[in-house]
Amino acid sequence: MPSFNIVDFGAVGDGVTNNAAAIQRTIDECHAKGGGRVIVPTGGVFVTGPFKLKSYVDLNIEASATLRASLVESLYTETPFNNWSEGSMWISAKSANHIAITGTGTIDGRGTEFMENEEPTHYNYKFVNGIDRRPHLLTLIGCNNVTIREVTFANAAYWCVHPAGCQDVLIQSIRILNSLKVRNCDGIDIDHCRNVRISNCYIESADDSICIKNRRDYAEYGLCENITITGCILTSTSCALKLGSENMDTMRNIIVEGCVIKASNRGVGIQNRDEGTIENVLFSNIIVESRLFADVWWGKAEPIYITAFKRAPGTLYRFADGKTEGTVGKVRNIRFNNILCRSENGVYIGGCADSRIEEVLLENVRVEINKTTDYCSGMYDRRPCDVEGIIQEKTAGFFIHDADDIILRNCRVVWGPNRPAYYGRAIESQRVTGLELENFKGSAAHPEESSS
Repeated sequence: MPSFNIVDFGAVGDGVTNNAAAIQRTIDECHAKGGGRVIVPTGGVFVTGPFKLKSYVDLNIEASATLRASLVESLYTETPFNNWSEGSMWISAKSANHIAITGTGTIDGRGTEFMENEEPTHYNYKFVNGIDRRPHLLTLIGCNNVTIREVTFANAAYWCVHPAGCQDVLIQSIRILNSLKVRNCDGIDIDHCRNVRISNCYIESADDSICIKNRRDYAEYGLCENITITGCILTSTSCALKLGSENMDTMRNIIVEGCVIKASNRGVGIQNRDEGTIENVLFSNIIVESRLFADVWWGKAEPIYITAFKRAPGTLYRFADGKTEGTVGKVRNIRFNNILCRSENGVYIGGCADSRIEEVLLENVRVEINKTTDYCSGMYDRRPCDVEGIIQEKTAGFFIHDADDIILRNCRVVWGPNRPAYYGRAIESQRVTGLELENFKGSAAHPEESSS
């Protein structure tokens, strides 16, 4: 494979110089000559503003090499969305084929330096003339045959790895090491994509570690389908592995297997808030450890969370053109098998009159609940929604409402030694039809309270 070293095109790895022009020249030359490998060489720290990848280019970050985002905010002149309220783009590609990012070096988004006023649990936003210019680290739009392998992505200022409208995507053995205080710094966002494989990744992120969604901005690319996530270790101060909440199309045929979720505010979340349907999803052989964090982060330590609610009317940029409110699609045909949960809260499954949760099987799911932090509990978090966002309810092993055909097979609820008064029943069900219990084990947290 032909190689093109960015230093040969004028790049300087001194940690100061803006190398965007030199990097772009290297990419352009590689593309013009039929493709090859663009090398970011060992030992250098190459600061750069935005640049674009092109077809048949493998951007290779060598060991101990670093690509580092420029802090000059005026350089970031494009946004990945239809508005400027949700950041800009740093590294990007559009309609490219056979592109790759490989190597064992680091791509550093300098996320904390785009924020201000660090607090104990989070950073605050910094707006420039009313605009949030924080750069998304990697945005790939309408690309085919994408490979991202072994690179370390660090300190994203906004979303980190975002394929939108892409097909045939392989993300393998990467590390994402984001600050656990920077809001919106998702790890991987799969958006209107098909035939995606994510495997053997290690991700720490303040917002969702891995999220599958269908944003309205990319409606032209159609549904999300045929996605596998295997062998990953995830930590999040929001939701470690989420489907939704943005979902204006269908997402289906998704398999998650052999993952570990640790120290997260929410474990596995299905969060439908728009008109799209979520269906045919399998989760198996997963360990979930979740705990409460501050209210600035969505979630109340639910290890498994399946919901369908409409968005609050008037939410900016989330509804179809000319609309100020929307509808909510179905969540159905969901399977959980061999799941071990340890948390401060229980499993939450909740729908609404417009979209009841349908056909969920939880098999061999063990839920251990124990109070371990000083944050307030005895509640469930349904944000964003058009109903009460945070509801006060006694903590149950399984809290289920507005749902049909729910099966709990070989499931168990275990209460730890720290049991506040708001720890309640093993099962709490409201407006549920077709609830089946097969070999269920569990009792109330307190002797005076009978189990369901």
